[in-house]
Amino acid sequence: MDDNSLKIGSNEMELVDFRIFKQEDDKVYEGIYGVNVSKVREIIKMPKLTELPGTPEFIEGIFDLREVVIPVVNLAKWMGIVEPEDAVKNSRVIITEFNNVLIGFIVHEAKRIRRISWSDIEPASFMNTSSGLESNKITGVTKIEGDNVLLILDLESVVQDLGLYEPDTQNAPKEIESFNGLALVLDDSVTARKIVKEALQKMGMSVVEAMDGEEGLQKLNDLYETYGENLSKELKIIISDVEMPRMDGFHFAAKVKEDTRFDAIPIVFNSSISDHFSEDRGLEAGGEAYLVKFQASSFYDEVSRVIKAHIK
Repeated sequence: MDDNSLKIGSNEMELVDFRIFKQEDDKVYEGIYGVNVSKVREIIKMPKLTELPGTPEFIEGIFDLREVVIPVVNLAKWMGIVEPEDAVKNSRVIITEFNNVLIGFIVHEAKRIRRISWSDIEPASFMNTSSGLESNKITGVTKIEGDNVLLILDLESVVQDLGLYEPDTQNAPKEIESFNGLALVLDDSVTARKIVKEALQKMGMSVVEAMDGEEGLQKLNDLYETYGENLSKELKIIISDVEMPRMDGFHFAAKVKEDTRFDAIPIVFNSSISDHFSEDRGLEAGGEAYLVKFQASSFYDEVSRVIKAHIK
């Protein structure tokens, strides 16, 4: 890893800054958005698309990228934005990969890559974005130069709304191993926390929830106040998302492993980021396993394996 790479536990992320322009009467307004670089395969010029009959208008079609068929979503249409004609002519397609699915998103301009601290990112519910987007479609907001606001889009939520991806919650093993004790779950998505919580409860555990790394550390301190040195026996596992406002999963894990009160508690990352680099970073940060959201069979198998290794 070179000096310009993100360091493990640095609590930073790199974003592709892209723009969506909106036409209102005679004026054109610029919307500033971002997506985690870890989810971006490449950015290409608009390819020739094959239309799919019977799909929503914001699914522009499909195309073949090196023998992989990729659906393409027009973000402006999905957002209900009237596009300026010039912007349409210069559009780019951001090819993303998350949850092991490849999807293209049409944007008007791909501007640059930004490195931003998660501590500078606020949950969308804390700020008035005035974008017209529901807050659950935005993972966070951050101020950039010129007092502008950049919105980090929750593309997974978009894709689920379009029916292009659904979490696999059904294909669980026929026999689910049972464990007593507690589990701590960190995720800024209420839906994701609910899925993981229900899976862990099926394994017999009580679940403590946190919405980001900062709250996760607070919950650990609270649990230590209750259980003291027996905490590592009571708290069987920590399941953490990676992308979270204020403090991401890697930084959280690094802090946990630095603290002798908590360093024996195993951590499993559960993220939509499905590239091998992020998996390697997760293991470097102290994780026992790295899972891609949400595949029931691998979730139960890996969590059971990690807990059994912990309680030996």
